[in-house]
Amino acid sequence: MKTKGAKMKKSGFTETEHGRIAWVETESDGPAVLFIHGNSSAKEMFGRQFESEIGRRYRLIAFDLPGHGESSDAPDPGATYSIHGFANAAIAFLKARGISQAVVMGWSLGGHVALELMARWPGTVAAWITGTPPAGGADMQDGFLPSENMGLTFKDQFTEEEARSQAQAGAGADVPLEDWMVAVALRADGRFRPLMLQSIIEGKDMDGREIAETALQPLAVVTGGAEPFVNNAFLNTVAYRNLWDGKVHVLDGLGHAPFWQDAPRFNALFSRFLDEVIR
Repeated sequence: MKTKGAKMKKSGFTETEHGRIAWVETESDGPAVLFIHGNSSAKEMFGRQFESEIGRRYRLIAFDLPGHGESSDAPDPGATYSIHGFANAAIAFLKARGISQAVVMGWSLGGHVALELMARWPGTVAAWITGTPPAGGADMQDGFLPSENMGLTFKDQFTEEEARSQAQAGAGADVPLEDWMVAVALRADGRFRPLMLQSIIEGKDMDGREIAETALQPLAVVTGGAEPFVNNAFLNTVAYRNLWDGKVHVLDGLGHAPFWQDAPRFNALFSRFLDEVIR
């Protein structure tokens, strides 16, 4: 069945050393755009971009991180369940699919992965991060707001109530929650959360601030004005080397997932970004 604004979508699975990766993409001949979802979420979060006119003009690709959605759990959790490990999985997926260049859009955890791709994958044309402070090392804590839901970020197992709370905070406080959002939060391989925290504590991941301050590629930093997790004040303390539009974009009234909460508003900005960085 055709979506509203995009060509028909196709989906499949790709085998990598990090496990079997589930993906979906639009059947467009345009340049590739890779979407990376957040903690305990899935590729379906980007459905409102795939269903828009952006999916007709660009080859939108979203995949489930190992241990998430329809992808398999990581065969070697210690090698995959970290920011740099998820970046390795993304690079392996792109290589296996024969994708040599893409704009990367990362949300929340996916934004941290996107920053690593900027530094490590030569095919990164530009990056867009939402719900992600470009932080690392000593200032990682400064990039986030203290909240009850932040405590779930690194918890190994969720109860159904905790999964619902996590999904609601991710989607937006007043956004109607869909059953699949809770299901994917429960499905996530809980081993990844404490292993990811351990990697951060041990300094095994790249410094997101350093990447943002040194990367040559355009970087869009977009946040919701009602963001519950990210310290928006921190975003303006970073000395970005190539900040798209020369400013951090704050979408008033929106929360952690503005691309879902108000897709028309988000898509207009995202479409302009793609047109400019790919041109």
